[in-house]
Amino acid sequence: MALDAMNDVSDDTLMVLYANGDQDAARMLTFRHAPRVLSLSKRLLWDATEAEDVAQEAMLRLWRIAPDWRNGEAKVSTWLYRVTSNLCTDRLRKKRGVALEDAPQSIDDAPSALETMTTAARADALQMAMNELPERQKLAVTLRHIDELSNPEIAQIMEISVEAVESLTARGKRTLAKLLLDQKENLGLE
Repeated sequence: MALDAMNDVSDDTLMVLYANGDQDAARMLTFRHAPRVLSLSKRLLWDATEAEDVAQEAMLRLWRIAPDWRNGEAKVSTWLYRVTSNLCTDRLRKKRGVALEDAPQSIDDAPSALETMTTAARADALQMAMNELPERQKLAVTLRHIDELSNPEIAQIMEISVEAVESLTARGKRTLAKLLLDQKENLGLE
């Protein structure tokens, strides 16, 4: 089946097709989900190389589970977000205790000088503040306000109630506001 013909095919159907040997189904799932998996990994790890490794591992795990995939139990995207966040958490736990000079540099792909510097300073301040949050608050805030997922989707990914998601994101936002309050003027936000 050609890739264009698979645009309207559900993820569950693509998983079945891939499990039966259809490589185009795997390509379509990759086109649909790998960019968001990579984006989430970059936001949680703040290291492009590590994020690429996590994204590859998450997609490999999806291919390995394809023969045993149970349609309707979970959405492919939800499953991938959960696997990705767990892989990122594992890597972050291994990195704890890294000296400041050994910490990875922030990602900066923007070409414009002044805007790039301002954007980078704001992103760095936000990332440093995000790193101060407990892991579950950081994940909930990232999924809700950066990846723009709904609270029920986040609840499924994190395996908690919707109310717990709301509580985590509210506490995370309050903590971020406190952490960034002193930096408003320096970041050009006043």
